[in-house]
Amino acid sequence: MGEVTNHIGSSINYNGEEREQGDAESNTLNQPLVKANRKLSSTPLALVGTKVSHIESLDYEINENDLFKHDWRKRSKTQVLQYIFLKWTFACLVGLFTGLIATLINLAVENIAGYKLLAVGHFLAQERYVTGLMMFAGANLGLTLIASVLCVCFAPTAAGPGIPEIKAYLNGIDTPNMFGATTMFVKIIGSIGAVAAGLDLGKEGPLVHIGTCIASLLGQGGTDNHRIKWRWLRYFNNDRDRRDLITCGSAAGVCAAFRSPVGGVLFALEEVATWWRSALLWRTFFSTAVVVVVLRGFIEICKSGKCGLFGSGGLIMFDVSHVTYTYHVTDIIPVTLIGVIGGVLGSLYNHFLHKVLRLYNLINAKGKIHKVLLSLLVSLFTSVCLYGLPFLATCKPCDPSIKERCPTNGRSGNFKQFHCPKGYYSDLATLLLTTNVDAVRNIFSSNTPNEFSMGSLWIFFVLYCILGLFTFGIATPSGLFLPIILMGSAYGRMLGGVMGSYTSIDQGLYAVLGAASLMAGSMRMTVSLCVIFLELTINLLLLPITMIVLLIAKTVGDSFNPSIYDIILHLKGLPFLEANPEPWMRNLSVSDLGDAKPPVVTLQGVEKVARIVDVLKNTTHNAFPVLDEAEVVPQAGLATGAIELHGLILRAHLVKVLKKRWFLTEKRRTEEWEVREKFPWDELAEREDNFDDVAITSSEMQMYVDLHPLTNTTPYTVMENMSVAKALVLFRQVGLRHLLIVPKIQVSGMSPVVGILTRQDLRAYNILQAFPHLEKSKGRKAN
Repeated sequence: MGEVTNHIGSSINYNGEEREQGDAESNTLNQPLVKANRKLSSTPLALVGTKVSHIESLDYEINENDLFKHDWRKRSKTQVLQYIFLKWTFACLVGLFTGLIATLINLAVENIAGYKLLAVGHFLAQERYVTGLMMFAGANLGLTLIASVLCVCFAPTAAGPGIPEIKAYLNGIDTPNMFGATTMFVKIIGSIGAVAAGLDLGKEGPLVHIGTCIASLLGQGGTDNHRIKWRWLRYFNNDRDRRDLITCGSAAGVCAAFRSPVGGVLFALEEVATWWRSALLWRTFFSTAVVVVVLRGFIEICKSGKCGLFGSGGLIMFDVSHVTYTYHVTDIIPVTLIGVIGGVLGSLYNHFLHKVLRLYNLINAKGKIHKVLLSLLVSLFTSVCLYGLPFLATCKPCDPSIKERCPTNGRSGNFKQFHCPKGYYSDLATLLLTTNVDAVRNIFSSNTPNEFSMGSLWIFFVLYCILGLFTFGIATPSGLFLPIILMGSAYGRMLGGVMGSYTSIDQGLYAVLGAASLMAGSMRMTVSLCVIFLELTINLLLLPITMIVLLIAKTVGDSFNPSIYDIILHLKGLPFLEANPEPWMRNLSVSDLGDAKPPVVTLQGVEKVARIVDVLKNTTHNAFPVLDEAEVVPQAGLATGAIELHGLILRAHLVKVLKKRWFLTEKRRTEEWEVREKFPWDELAEREDNFDDVAITSSEMQMYVDLHPLTNTTPYTVMENMSVAKALVLFRQVGLRHLLIVPKIQVSGMSPVVGILTRQDLRAYNILQAFPHLEKSKGRKAN
């Protein structure tokens, strides 16, 4: 990841030539307050999964050209109802398929890991410890190999959690191959293999990615090569509706991971979505409600023993609805302490993970073999630690008053015998030699103050801190939720043990609060996390102290570094636009940014084919302003002969025109029926910008194209004296791809467009490369 970041940085570090100054500008009073000695970048690369890709922006803006207006006018009430019905149908299907796949993943993980642990327990019962280790490590290596090879060879975008790329997509960044069918299938199989292999990662992040893949595939009617050409689907052949579906998919994924419908909706709102509205809130809630119904149905089936070793595990980690907790005012001190520790440890985790990911990027850059070998090395280290460290723990006698079976070498349970004699159990083996979900359930267990010794908790905490750093970043599907929960629950339970009789809070509740605090300290979420933990525990009594812990942990973490997902976005080089502009952006106008860019390339309303071909060949711009000679009498105070800004035309539409050879032998405006006959409106939503396979003859080069019907006549524009901060807020909130800069005063012979801004031009990093003195002034203010 470091290579990509450095490459992007170097691509915008070239010196630009000074623009020639006119006589008026030779006067220092007329010169701009800030000058650019470098150019703004426009061709970024970024990591999507583990694959370096060329990044473009999405067209969330409605392209109001003549074809769109005609299609909108002729839509009947029946067609409008079809569109609304299809939205809700897709929301239902997203929840249904996400719930089914989540159930499949949970069943597979619990059964594969369960039979693996039963086989290891068989060898332990016979005291064949070396054979047990070979069996344990061999099975884990095989599962990791499957997950890693699939990601490396078939779908590099399936590696990792996928949440940073989803955030980027909903922010307006097109992440190539992120939501394809191959990516989804590799994510499903890879998640099963990686989680069943006992790696320190969860299936929560992958489930969010799987939910968004389902949503995207439904919206576009299938895969790129095998799409359903259903007429109703044309309504969703645009980035705006696909964005809403993917938002529903992300909420459904979180709901499937934690069985938390409201938490899933709030996660989508708080963490991944840049753009939100009330209608979208209803549809995401509907999707999560469908997920819960599916999960509940399968839980009832599995309780009857029809799911193999699954039982009731895997879908809910800590049900304490039957436990009554009491806490007093004096407990605010340890609760505050948990929040502070969570904020500090969360920021430290983010800091060190940032370093590890940079190191892994150097290793992964060496090739596919190195990616697979790194995954296998981490798997082997994890297996040896999980199997070997319990030998260091002291055996503890079973409490005869406890109803649960003790000891046991089964798949799950709070009292694993491991190497201990009859009547004794190993508390560390109970935490390590099990699935991650069962480990969380064990450490969250209530009314068990003496079940785990302080030494075993320390070993568990240190081990999962190490594994949490070195497991994330390998070439397998992975989630961050569960590793952070494991670390946080360990130090929370240790703090509960230290407090002892000085507090009335149960150690299991301390573990829950520790997990919540570390998640808030690392991910910087509050509202969604609070509701997720509330729905996990099914106990409203925990709400007040959970809120306090989350607020304190987030506040402490924010004072050190950004959230873990923001760090990953930066490492991957994804041009994410933050919600809050930098303070120094108010001292910079959009015209200053326009001056730091090459001159705007414009087209005439009726343009020659040769000119269009030349522009497409020699530029990489994705939109071009379309200008016309003013046909109306100018307003008072304006000179005659002014040029009119007709609108903005996309590169993809120009390529479509050339491929369809919609040429005119004479320079004229076309009739409305001519355009509709050649271009169905839904065709223009296709991203078709591959110009290489278009062959234009010399005679066609002399023909003309009427661009008026395909031009967006209502592009967003800003005055040249608007501050960059204000332009950034507008750009992000509306979800723009291009923002035109228009002059404050229109004079004869002057172009009505003085610049055009894209998201790359509004990124703080790129602006500081073009205006390095702003970095110095920022540093002085900070000091």
